[in-house]
Amino acid sequence: MSIIDSIRNGIRSFLRIQPASPNTIYITERLDRRSNAIKNRIWYRGSPEELAEMYRQLDTDRTKFWAAVPTCGMDIRKLHTGLPAIIVDRLTDIVLTDMNDIKLPPNLADAWKDISSENAFPALLGEAVAETLIVGDGAFKISFDTSLSAFPIVEFVPGDSVEYERERGRLRAIVFHSHYTHDGREYDLRETYGRGFIESHLFSGNRELPLNSLPQTAKLSERVEYAGNFFMAIPLKFFKSSRWKGRGKSVFDDKCDSFDALDECWSQWIDALRKGRTKEYIPENMLPRNPSTGEVLQPNPFDNAYIATQSVMVEGVAPHIETVQPSIPVESYLGTYITALDLCLQGLISPSTLGIDVKKLDNAEAQREKEKATLYTRNSIIAALQSTLPALIDSIFKAYDTFYKRPVSDIADKVEIPFGEYANPSFESQVETCGKARQFGLMSVETMVDELYGDTRTAEWKAEESARIKAEQGLAPMGDEPSLGQEMSGLIV
Repeated sequence: MSIIDSIRNGIRSFLRIQPASPNTIYITERLDRRSNAIKNRIWYRGSPEELAEMYRQLDTDRTKFWAAVPTCGMDIRKLHTGLPAIIVDRLTDIVLTDMNDIKLPPNLADAWKDISSENAFPALLGEAVAETLIVGDGAFKISFDTSLSAFPIVEFVPGDSVEYERERGRLRAIVFHSHYTHDGREYDLRETYGRGFIESHLFSGNRELPLNSLPQTAKLSERVEYAGNFFMAIPLKFFKSSRWKGRGKSVFDDKCDSFDALDECWSQWIDALRKGRTKEYIPENMLPRNPSTGEVLQPNPFDNAYIATQSVMVEGVAPHIETVQPSIPVESYLGTYITALDLCLQGLISPSTLGIDVKKLDNAEAQREKEKATLYTRNSIIAALQSTLPALIDSIFKAYDTFYKRPVSDIADKVEIPFGEYANPSFESQVETCGKARQFGLMSVETMVDELYGDTRTAEWKAEESARIKAEQGLAPMGDEPSLGQEMSGLIV
């Protein structure tokens, strides 16, 4: 054996790699799903007193701005910018404003008009979008009460009062929680909506009670079965939660710390402005006095604020009034505020969407580029609505027909939820772009008309407009192309 082989064998016998032993990491969650939903809702409510009270009750880091308690005598005014509520309200407005009329088969249009009017469907949809953005998810619930309406009653229940029962990833039932208070006791009504049935159970604590124990639930039945394998409840969520499987994610879940930092920046800035007010030092013999009585006028914080000092008794030094204006580092505070604001909006919504000035010299194209974050969030919301609303309308009509014992049919694939464009170029720029494409033969008349008007016009109107343009330009239809003999005859003079 050579020396090199001996060295190799020695290394093999010396090196011993032991695999890592498995480690178990225990993490205690500070908030469960419902508590997290309550926290997000308080952020949306935007009351500084409620935020401070909530964070002081939570078992959380006391270094956070809203959880911190100042030292006695060093109190600071805590301000809330209201940004979380503004974000949710603007996203809701953007989505609902661009939503066009729901398109249904002609034989269902009148019935849907009555159902929509009875349930104030546009307002209900706005509530559903806002609550889903705040809490993370929720569900539409369909019920009947002939004493209130002859049409189906549609309600939206936020995710903090909804639970889902799943089996192998498939939705099996939706449980709605309704809380009541009667004679000083609290009750929990649990309504389970499954395929072809609805079950109702009343609880007080962990003890189940008969439904007639509460006046509000006395008319309910423990179990109602109906024909048809469909749900009378439809879930809604926009984003997928990484903490709770099968649940939705709130837009506040990753932003609470950023909102807390933004409020701290703004409160610190205002506190610095308050402490940096102009201070006027006046010698005692120069204090303003009442001309009638000679008494010293008391300082007024609005129009006569001053600080009295002892008169100067040094020879050769005349008493004088000294005005002091502290220096406030505005640029430093502004830079910190802008950075905190960017973190709050990052990946969620564009500053220009909220009316925040982002360089007045930007042209229209640059402004549209900055709207892309809003556009991505909007597209996620619209995609969820376009898949949920047809299923909801389908369930509404199935429940409506089943209640009145009429034939039931599937209409989900016949329902259209059109949305307009957001932050699209101006009509003038679209005309210029489409006109050039048409001039170079890169776009047909039909495509040009569709690009210009989109969903703002019906398909019939766009077809008629295309025919009018062709007629004015002398363009013959494809079926009326001249034959070879006609072309040759046209060349003979």
